[in-house]
Amino acid sequence: MNLNTDQRLMNQVSYAKALRFQIPPEAFAPDASKLIILVINLAILILGWMIADHLDSWSIYLLWLYLPLTIIMGNSVIALLFSCHDLMHGSVIRNSKLAYFFSFLGLTMLWMPPTLWKSVHNRVHHNHTNDLGDPDRNYLDKQPKTWGKWIHNLFVPSLEVNPFWFIVGMTSAWGVHNFRNLTSVLFFNSKSVDYVPAAFTVSAKDRGAIAGEIFLMSILHLAILAYLEFHPLKLILGYFLPIAIGNAGLMFYIYTNHLLCPMTNVNDPLVNSTSLRVYKIFDLLHLNFSYHTEHHIFPGMNSDYYVMVRELLEADYADKFNLLDAQEAWRLLMQSYRHYQDENTLTDWAGKTTMPCPLNQKVKV
Repeated sequence: MNLNTDQRLMNQVSYAKALRFQIPPEAFAPDASKLIILVINLAILILGWMIADHLDSWSIYLLWLYLPLTIIMGNSVIALLFSCHDLMHGSVIRNSKLAYFFSFLGLTMLWMPPTLWKSVHNRVHHNHTNDLGDPDRNYLDKQPKTWGKWIHNLFVPSLEVNPFWFIVGMTSAWGVHNFRNLTSVLFFNSKSVDYVPAAFTVSAKDRGAIAGEIFLMSILHLAILAYLEFHPLKLILGYFLPIAIGNAGLMFYIYTNHLLCPMTNVNDPLVNSTSLRVYKIFDLLHLNFSYHTEHHIFPGMNSDYYVMVRELLEADYADKFNLLDAQEAWRLLMQSYRHYQDENTLTDWAGKTTMPCPLNQKVKV
């Protein structure tokens, strides 16, 4: 099957036009309360560091009491990315300078320069979702086995993943993703870069901004380490462990967003994206990030209204809509390969064993 000629494929704009009249105007109005969520989670991290600064005076038998705060701080790392995600899509405030300031603060813990995020996510990923130009897709089997592809194969959940490297990957794959894209645009800024799934370029102005932002972020991280006096115990419990937990939480969602789907040259969110059913507490904490297909149809929508969009999709497009329980999505990830042999087929690292993309059945053949 060639997805490009399948008459059931529709682009994102077509879905948006078909659904827009059923959604109230307030769904597209800025929701500044999301900014409060961002500030609260920044405050949680600062409080955590203030407490961590005294851990060297705690009895060794009481250190476990800090672990719940470590988990809460890890969740704050997740919430910072998702609140900045909404902020930079314009659904929180319209003031661009204020949005930039808060997104810089929020994305610092993720080592993600906001100018890079605007390029890699807003501009490239949303316009090339799961096609050849998407930096967030699986690697192609025919792409060279570079260090980037090797790490992807080593870390990402699949039939081939080693349990140890899977755990390592959950805590560090976000950093690898950043490092690949950051070095690609800063050192080369060419579409010929082969260690990313899909290279993209940025303007000279944005390239300078990205360099400046990552420098300032490095200074802020160094300041946090210095505040914690480079003390191993303080750093492990108050810095490295919260970041690792946060990264694992992010990747729990991100791995399911598109990797189970076929590639499409027509940007059809119901075919190339996946939404999850998760416990309501996680939707509350993570600003409905599980509503991922809904987000790709209306990127600038207040995320509170994605529940309404899901109801409309289930009513009008149930045969195409990729909506899975989180457990089922992860089962499919762990039972499939992570390299595209073609648009609809996944293959192993050696390129010898193949299988259909797990969510291929959602497209008419």
